[in-house]
Order: sequence, then C-alpha cells, then structure tokens
Amino acid sequence: MSKINSNGAPKQNLSPSKRVPTPGKATILAMGKAFPRQLLHQNCLVEGYIRDTKCEDMVIKEKLERLCKTTTVKTRYTVMSKEILDKYPELATEGSPTIKQRLEIANPAVLEMAMEASLACIKEWGGSAQDITHIVYVSSSEIRLPGGDLYLASELGLRNDVGRVMLYFLGCYGGVTGLRVAKDIAENNPGCRVLLTTSETTILGFRPPNKARPYDLVGAALFGDGAAAAIIGTDPLVGKESPFMELNYAVQQFLPGTQSMINGELSEEGIHFKLGRDLPQKIEENIEEFCKKLMAKTGIHDFNDLFWAVHPGGPAILNRLESTLKLGSHKLECSRRALMDFGNVSSNTIFYVMEYMREELKKEEGEEWGLALAFGPGITFEGILVRSL
Repeated sequence: MSKINSNGAPKQNLSPSKRVPTPGKATILAMGKAFPRQLLHQNCLVEGYIRDTKCEDMVIKEKLERLCKTTTVKTRYTVMSKEILDKYPELATEGSPTIKQRLEIANPAVLEMAMEASLACIKEWGGSAQDITHIVYVSSSEIRLPGGDLYLASELGLRNDVGRVMLYFLGCYGGVTGLRVAKDIAENNPGCRVLLTTSETTILGFRPPNKARPYDLVGAALFGDGAAAAIIGTDPLVGKESPFMELNYAVQQFLPGTQSMINGELSEEGIHFKLGRDLPQKIEENIEEFCKKLMAKTGIHDFNDLFWAVHPGGPAILNRLESTLKLGSHKLECSRRALMDFGNVSSNTIFYVMEYMREELKKEEGEEWGLALAFGPGITFEGILVRSL
C-alpha cells in the first residue's frame, strides 16, 4: 500500500476585517487534503498505461495521447503502482473476475487517505477529535459493511456516540452533497461540529483498454485519487475558530429522463462507467435556471458578481458553463487549476477548488457571494450559495 501525503494549512484567527457569520448558519471552519505518494505526470501516462496493460493497439495509444492533451490535466496522484500490479497481475488482464482483489486494495487505501485528510483538517481547526459530534463520510470507491464511516470514526478516536452518515456511490457531486448534509446537521444541532470526509480511488475501474469501452480511455486520461475533509459548524468561537465560508442555501435537482447519461455498473471485473456524449450539452441547457434559483436570495443578477467554485468534471463542462453564463475568463480559474493539478478526483475535487478559492479571496477584497456547484449521475445538479467571510 502506498503511504499518504497530507496538506493542512496553519490555523488563522478571526481578524476584525472579516465579514461576520450569520448567526445559526453553517460555516466551513477548516479543511484538509491527502493523496497517495504515487505522483503521475500526464506526459508520462500513455507509455506507462500501455506498458502495464500490455496493449499493442497503436490506434488506442494514439487516441489516449489525444485525450491526455485535451483533458488539460498535468499531474495526478494514484494508488495504483507497479508493486500492486506485480502482486495482482490479473488487474491488467481482460475479463478477469477481480472484484475481491480490487476491494482488498481499495478499502484500506481510501481509509488511509481519509485518515490523513481528517487529521490535517482537525489540526488546522485546532480542536480535539473528541469535540467532533457528527461525521459524514463520502466515497464511491469502497464496498463493505460496516462502512468506512465506522472505521474512520474508530481510527480517529472519535466518541462512540458520534452521529454517523455514510454516503456511497454518488460520484462527482458527492462532495457538495456532503456539504449540504453537514450543513443541515450543523444548523439543526446548535453547538455541534461535523467532520465531513471524502475519499476516492480509481482502483475499482482500472482495466486494460478495449475498443468496445471507449470511456475507459477517458477515465485513464482524466481521473485521479485522493481525499479531502472539512469541519462544519454554526456560530464559530471568536478567537478559537477561523470560518472562511458560510453555507447559506443549498439545492439539489435531478434532470428527469437522464439516468443513463452517467452510468456505473458493478460486476465481477470491477466497476464499468459509461458517459453520454450529450452530458455537457444537458448541463448547458439547465445550468442557468439552476444558478438563478440559488442566487435569488442575494438580489444579485449578474453572474460575474459572484465567485465560482465548480467541480471540474472535465474541460468541456467548464467551457460550456463559462460560455452559457458569459463568465469572465478568470471566474473558473480555481476549477481549472484543480483539474490541472489533481485531475477529476470525484467527490474530493470541489474541496481542492475551494482551497484555491480561499487563497484567492484572501489576496484582495473579493466578492461576498459565490456558488459551489457539482454535477453527477442522475443527471444530478448539486449547488450551494456560499458567502465569503
């Protein structure tokens, strides 16, 4: 198993110039993230993937080379390694029943990353694990009973009466769903502190390329592994806690008749994903109305008067959103940076975007209001009206 790198920013106390949180509204008090040690440079991916899967089809190789360029990804982290493939060569063999082996790798890997991200988050927060009253755990990368929420709570030394919520197989919108659920818990339990942790690996979907499964190449060129964590609570303790974003209003919406647009099926060979070509268009057709619903509470009408934290499912989705809403070219910069640095890491990625956004909002007096958005199977839109503090 790969060891994990973690990254937690130093704790910063509330300054007098910051905006005052709305009483009773949930705020993000701290964040953390973690990655496997295996850093994958996009310009080295094709040769390694073709070698590891023993693919001799030059057409497939050329297509993967094109995809690696169009994704705009530069680096990613991955649990998969030469050591794992040496131990489990069947993972690179077409048609092998390998779900047992994949779970032997994935279950401990996502827990280890979740632990590192959570510890980094708790360190930034400055409180004690014993002060965590609730935990929300999000993953589309493990399958077991009891779930990762119990293992994570136990490993972190949380109280045995901690309230636990497990959110499985939501895909790319899972991080924003986790924020919405944590917001509801925090606002309905005054004084509580909610640890939200997401953790993902591509192990369940790794397989050799096949012309009958073109989306496998998209996954190989786009997705990465990692974990993220946030602590959510209302009425931050002045001088002890450092809120930087308020979760003001949340909306989830699905588009009827689009269930097959993003499809994942679990089999003895792992999980198979299918992505409809019309996904960017469906998002484009519905995104403006969805965003207007979220921002109605602010009285703001110009999309460029907001800051934007958008899950970067891929460059096509970001380009369509930018074009449809007539956003300035800088508005999705944090999303594009996260995609470039980490790839699409499913439910985690929104937190990497928000971390970049936190740094941008610190630099100068930025916009007060913004939107956090993610899209995934359903097609599901998940959005939160957020306020910079």
